Amino acid sequence: MSGSVLVLSGPSGAGKSTIISSASPYIGSYYFSISTTTRAPREGETHGKEYYFITKEEFEADIKTGNFLEYAMVHDNYYGTSLKPVNEALNDGKLVIFDIDVQGHRLVCDKLGDITTSVFITPPTLKTLESRLTSRGSDDMDVIRRRLHNAINEIHEIGEYDFLIINDTIESAAAEFVHVANAARLKYGSGEKKAFIENWIAQ
Repeated sequence: MSGSVLVLSGPSGAGKSTIISSASPYIGSYYFSISTTTRAPREGETHGKEYYFITKEEFEADIKTGNFLEYAMVHDNYYGTSLKPVNEALNDGKLVIFDIDVQGHRLVCDKLGDITTSVFITPPTLKTLESRLTSRGSDDMDVIRRRLHNAINEIHEIGEYDFLIINDTIESAAAEFVHVANAARLKYGSGEKKAFIENWIAQ
């Protein structure tokens, strides 16, 4: 059987990265999807870690062959989610994890729907999210207000997701994420089911 896809969405400040880090020893082999870009690596950045760094010609060739889930031009450089490493990981039987927004979730479902499981991660309340964004001290108030506004819009889309994790504490949220990740591995695509049925009858 090939791999499966797990999409995570949720407001900035919901703790998604921390939850993945805490849960990673318990969810088996996985590939965390990262973006591809044509901009030059900055100091300290490594190909295959922060981004996949490729040439503009390579990027545009992959656009023509449909190898991007999504892409955009930002400040004269391309950024996008390449399907090449995703398909390689799936063929290796890995769980592919996307940390993307609501629109990205819809794109993944369109491309990889029948092997996709999704989970929305959020703090218990808007006030809790505001407190967490403020306490980490990395954004000014204008940025925080924009993030809170986006969170209000995102929260209305929870119904599109298979699971909801309310991140009250990292420990409990990570434990729930482990269950969701393991459930995602059990989701087989229609092609796999058809092959199993044919093999089952033949045996």
